[in-house]
Formats: sequence, C-alpha cells, structure tokens
Amino acid sequence: MKELSQVADEIAACTACALSRSRTRTVPGEGPDDPSLLFVGEAPGWHEDQQGRPFVGPAGRFLEELLASIGLKRDQVWIGNIVKCRPPDNRDPLPDEISACAHFLERQIALLRPKVLVTLGRYSLARFFPGESISRAHGRPKKQQGIIYFAMYHPAAALHQPSLRRTIEEDMKRIPALLESWDRIAEAQPEEPPVKQLTLF
Repeated sequence: MKELSQVADEIAACTACALSRSRTRTVPGEGPDDPSLLFVGEAPGWHEDQQGRPFVGPAGRFLEELLASIGLKRDQVWIGNIVKCRPPDNRDPLPDEISACAHFLERQIALLRPKVLVTLGRYSLARFFPGESISRAHGRPKKQQGIIYFAMYHPAAALHQPSLRRTIEEDMKRIPALLESWDRIAEAQPEEPPVKQLTLF
C-alpha cells in the first residue's frame, strides 16, 4: 500500500524527539496491507534497531511460537510498536517520545483497519486502555470503531518472569475466537471515548 510506505518514509526522516539521534534504523512495523490481526508492542530493542524490523530478538521468537500455537505465521499479521526508534539501553520510552510517534501509529491503524488489535505490554496498554493496569485488563476485549482491542502481557515478560508464560499462552489462544466473532461483539459503551481521541499522557 502506497500510503503505508509513505508513513514508513516519514518515520525514517523523523527528528521529532531525541531518539532520532541515537537510533541505527527506524522500525516502522511490518506485515500485510490488509491484516485481520495487528500487534502493537512498546519499543524496538537492540536487534530491532540493527535490522529495522520489529520483534526479531528473543521476545520475537516467543511471539512467533505464540502465533504458531493458533495456526498463524508471522507474515500473516502486522506487527509494530508504540515508539518507532530504540530508546538507549532499552530503557522504557518516555512520554514525549510516545507522543512524538503517536500520529504515525494512528495513521497506520487507520490504513490497516484490522479486526483485532492486540496490545503487548503496559505502554501499549496505556495507549488503548487508559487508566487500566495490565493485570486487570489482559484477556478482556473491548470493541471500538469496528476494532476489537485485546490486551496481553508483552512476550518479553515471560522471559523475565516465567510464571507469566502460561497466562500469555492462554490469552493468545483466545484470539481466534475474537476474530471469528468480530461481527457479533458489541461496541463499547458510548460514554467511553473513541480511541482516536484518547490522550496518551
């Protein structure tokens, strides 16, 4: 899709925050132009910064295992991050860095228009489930503007905290049913603000 390539080009040229000075490569995201399933993580790590691709390190390998458990391959889904450049030393992304990238992600979602968007980790969670903790929100879908939002722990969490592995695996196994029942899941209550109007911080 030409529009997606244009967004990627703009990301590559972006100097809106300090991460542009320390990155090796930008990581705009990748996958098919018409995915039913979209994953949004937090920020690129060292491997991603080197290759310009999301989730290519240990957490990415676990994500591929999770996808295989529901009969999917990596190239069948779209994968990206809240922040498009690696924070130094893999630290957490800062509010101004998240804000600087927000419009890129919004445009990508609008162009891709998935049935299900899966948030991976607490920073992605905060973007789409404001005010929620990941321990409460994970595994609980909500539908807004035609997209089901589904929160999960980040795959990296299982690498550091093995007790979370089963939770992550079980949440992943709920996704096929969400895709199948997409047209039957009710929209969120009207008082909940649309995703495009949510404030990051």
